[in-house]
Amino acid sequence: MARKYSRGASKDVRRAMRKRKRGTLRSGRSGKKVKSRKQAIAIGLSEARKKGKKVPRKRKGGRRKRGR
Repeated sequence: MARKYSRGASKDVRRAMRKRKRGTLRSGRSGKKVKSRKQAIAIGLSEARKKGKKVPRKRKGGRRKRGR
């Protein structure tokens, strides 16, 4: 089965995770320090996307709640 993300994309995510652990990873416009693991992964993937690496497209909109 083909890889969902390229090896280069996973390197970008790894780099972002290490930066977060060191406390040097900052978010986009506000420049606040990133503390959450999920946000660090998202930053790494968006950087990989900008470089043109194989990363699936972002899902449009939030997840919908199931009504009863």
